[in-house]
Amino acid sequence: MSEPATIAERLSVCIMAGGSGTRFWPLSRKSRPKQLLTLLDGATLLGRTVARVVPLCGESGVFVVTAAALVEASRAVLSAFPDVFIIGEPVARNTAPCLGLAAIVALQRRDDAILALLPADHHVANPDAFRAALACAAAAVADGGIATLGIVPTHPETGYGYIEVGADRGDGSADVLRFVEKPALPRAVEFVLGGRHLWNSGVFVARADVLLAAIDATLPALSEALQPLREQRAGTAAASTFAEALGSAFAVAPSISIDHGIMEHRHDLVVVALEAGWSDVGSWRSAREVNADDDGNLIEGDTIAVDCERCVLVSDGPLIAAVGLRDVAVVATRDAVLVLPLERSQDVRDIVARLGADGRHDLL
Repeated sequence: MSEPATIAERLSVCIMAGGSGTRFWPLSRKSRPKQLLTLLDGATLLGRTVARVVPLCGESGVFVVTAAALVEASRAVLSAFPDVFIIGEPVARNTAPCLGLAAIVALQRRDDAILALLPADHHVANPDAFRAALACAAAAVADGGIATLGIVPTHPETGYGYIEVGADRGDGSADVLRFVEKPALPRAVEFVLGGRHLWNSGVFVARADVLLAAIDATLPALSEALQPLREQRAGTAAASTFAEALGSAFAVAPSISIDHGIMEHRHDLVVVALEAGWSDVGSWRSAREVNADDDGNLIEGDTIAVDCERCVLVSDGPLIAAVGLRDVAVVATRDAVLVLPLERSQDVRDIVARLGADGRHDLL
């Protein structure tokens, strides 16, 4: 009798890389979203994410789901990982359809597959700790249930959702009592001081068949839409056949998130706490925080900084010359310049919305 498969052998990792990253405008565009930017020491966030998990499950255990228009660009930044399979979504349908697609691909690879679903655009300072937490989560749900990674909060953050933690399960995980939407500051302070809440990382781990059964139970329209894909075999069927099935599925798939479509309806969720220097790198401010120099600045491209502190100075075009700035972002490309106080980094989305409303699609 053969030995039972290890967790590493059963594990497939799907990296979700379809986001647009509008908060990094003007550097990020539809053709070059956040995960493809070289913001951190010249490496892309997508490349770092793949490199982070390959030691856990092997290169062939990793696949990337991105927008169809970004497949070639993603392949280019992952040239060091030729065995990573890349799938292009024909149309954006939020994260639940992506999860369904990933579960089908993982289950077709092996019928006892455990799937980890990861965002492509997060920063992790300690990859070893991340891999250990991911392996712990996979082991915790090897026989059923769904796990997530919860980030031990370092401050009362109002921009993240939270996870309320229940009883310890004795295997490195704990019960999830509930997910909490982004709180106001007083409540965020209570969460951090109380020690029973973690930041929601958006990382989920479960057996692939459990995830498909969850879709069947709570999202019947999505289950029906995905049926053409269940009859295909990604990576082994003819590329045109798989692409046709994918197009048919996503043409009618509802657009809904994993949290709202599935996780809010589950009572078998567990969480593994993670302390690994994590950031979702969701704004110019957070990019500076994870990659600052001795003066607290993030400086990239053709720039001269004199007496500047805690600034973002990034040029993909003309020279930026800055004197005496504090807590300011200046980001320049060949066709646009962004200037804003870093405390208002989230408001870059308003600029992108205004450009769209004004018909300036050449800048998006």
